[in-house]
Order: sequence, then structure tokens, then C-alpha cells
Amino acid sequence: MSIIEHLHWRYATKAFDINKKVTSEKLEVIKQAFNLTATSYGLQPIKLVIVNNNQLQKDLVSVGMNQKNLEQASHVLILCIQTEIDEDFVTEYFNRVHNIRETPKAILQPFQDFLISDFEKKPQEQIETWATNQTYLAMGNLLTVCAMEGIDACPMEGFDPKACDDLLGLGKIGLKSVLLLPIGYRAENDMFADFKKVRKPIADSIIEL
Repeated sequence: MSIIEHLHWRYATKAFDINKKVTSEKLEVIKQAFNLTATSYGLQPIKLVIVNNNQLQKDLVSVGMNQKNLEQASHVLILCIQTEIDEDFVTEYFNRVHNIRETPKAILQPFQDFLISDFEKKPQEQIETWATNQTYLAMGNLLTVCAMEGIDACPMEGFDPKACDDLLGLGKIGLKSVLLLPIGYRAENDMFADFKKVRKPIADSIIEL
């Protein structure tokens, strides 16, 4: 199929087949795709938590507005932000640039100093909003990759992030959950699978200048 055909095939899967699991090979593609997602400044202030545990998935239903597909899914992906975006975080990024690209530190230093100063001036709420925006970039990327790999998925904002963080102990490792993405393979009885896509005409959603 073409990429457009894959995107027509994709839908927010409401019921998964509990007997079908995403293979480790396909899961590796998802991991790589997440890590390759574009982020502001390339800083990657986000992490992906992968839940593949029947009991934890059952527990997630209660924090996910009783959406049963969290329990049925092969895996539940949790897109999180890192809460500590400080001098050490920024410096670690520039050290990676230096090591991977062999860019002289003298060239990197001015931009490094600018980012450290810029983040020091921002209130924590603004930093977390900025980081949260990056999770949506990753979600869009993962939805497309899943469609290309023939993996069903259901993007979710409708859950209690604080309860999710408490359940999984995310706060203890400096993370806050933002989005949930159960993945797997659609159940035969999911009536939503056959619904036609409802979208605006191209002429109403795109402006060409």
C-alpha cells in the first residue's frame, strides 16, 4: 500500500485482539521511530515508557476513563516529559553533538550558553508546556509509523496523568505522563474498523499561496 492508503487504513482502535501481540522486531521499529522524532533544538525532553504487563494494563483502565482497549492492547506506550530541563540536561545534549559530529566545543559553546540561560529564565510551567508540545510531535510520528507497519493504535489524552504517574512511579524518575498510545491488532468485532473516514475536503483544510 502507499502511505496514503496506510493512513486511510489507520483509525483510533477501540477494541484489540488480546491474542495478537506486536513482535519484538516491530517494537524495535517503534522505539527507533520515537528516538528519531524531531524535537525543538534537538533536545529530546521526552521519554517513552512501554507497558507490557497484564496487571499494569488492567490498572491503567481505571486511570484511563475505563477505556478497555488499554487492557486488551499488546502494549501501552506512555509518552512522557522530563521535568528537569536544566544546565546539566542541556550540557549533556551538546556533549552528544560534540562526540557524534566531532564539532569543536568552541563552536558549540555560544549556543549552549544561550540555551542554558534561556531555560534558567523560564518558569517551570512554561518549560513543561514546551516539553509537552514535543510529545505531540512524537505521537504523530508514531501513529504514522504504526500505520506503515500494519499496527493498530489509539491515541489518548483522556486519562488522569497524576494517577498514571503514581501508579507507575514516574515522578520518582523525573517524568510526567502526557499521552497514552495502546497498540496491537484490531479485534474482528470492532465496528469502528469499517467506518469511513470523516475529513474535510482538501480544499477546505489546505491553503496554497
